[in-house]
Amino acid sequence: MIKKLYLHNILDSCNIVYKKNIPNVPIHRAQDLSAKEKNFISFFNNPKYLNLLKISQARAVIIPQKFIKYLPKKIIPILSNYPDIDYAKVLNFFYPDSYFTKISYNNLSPQDISKKYKNIKFGINFYLETGVKIGRNVFIGNNVTIKKDCVIGNNVNIGSNVVLENSIIYDNVHICDGSVIGKKGFGFKFIKNKCIRIPHIGKVIINKGCEIGSNCVIDRGSIKNTIIGENTFIDNLVQIAHNVVIGKRCILASQVGIAGSTYIGDNVVIGGQAGISGHLIIGNNVKIGGKSGVIKNIDDNKVVMGYPAKSFREFVKDNNK
Repeated sequence: MIKKLYLHNILDSCNIVYKKNIPNVPIHRAQDLSAKEKNFISFFNNPKYLNLLKISQARAVIIPQKFIKYLPKKIIPILSNYPDIDYAKVLNFFYPDSYFTKISYNNLSPQDISKKYKNIKFGINFYLETGVKIGRNVFIGNNVTIKKDCVIGNNVNIGSNVVLENSIIYDNVHICDGSVIGKKGFGFKFIKNKCIRIPHIGKVIINKGCEIGSNCVIDRGSIKNTIIGENTFIDNLVQIAHNVVIGKRCILASQVGIAGSTYIGDNVVIGGQAGISGHLIIGNNVKIGGKSGVIKNIDDNKVVMGYPAKSFREFVKDNNK
């Protein structure tokens, strides 16, 4: 539930030290810098996102002193030595149930499911919470869990032993057995030997025509969404971390791992067991060889391989010496 409060109340409740002369403006929620709503609080601690800071609609931003010169005058600065940790406190304040999954018990019986959703077929041990929207011609296997607020489009096929939370699944998507989609991401910070867990409030959005292989894990976004573009095919045993965006018509082979907040363009092919670091931009029409380690941005139309990933021509040359 969104709490409409004032900035001073929020900072005091989160034990965040601030200058008492900052305006005590209304704050309705905590959001990513790119959000379009008004009266939200965000944070900034990475110069890679300077372009977002310059155009942000945030009312207040938690920010370290070294970046204060980049902050637009319309945004209220909350100076912090640990902006990501202080922002985690704010997220916990607004969304106290966003880190650990809660057991709802607001689930439908098989009879209720058959009555409410007349155009779906489902197997045994189907756990479906109330508040889920499901389209036509949907097949759901055995031992499937779908939590509240999920949306599932038409002609979707969900295999057995699948868990769906915090997800929007569009038409003609196939999710194979054993995949877990929409759980919290791997987010935490240590300060003074104490672990501060980062709440996750985003969703997973899987667009039309995608296929998700068996035993894949796609994490929900932290403060924005994890997105899979149309007609992208993902092989078995793939891990996609929070806030990742994958474009249209991509192919990810088995055991690929993509770290958080990385952007993958359209028509990208990634070979098996390749790893891609976080906060990177991979251009359109890129091909990444199997077992490669990508640690920097890749421009459009490049073919790379190896660790660290380099152009395929350089890789072949270096390995034929």
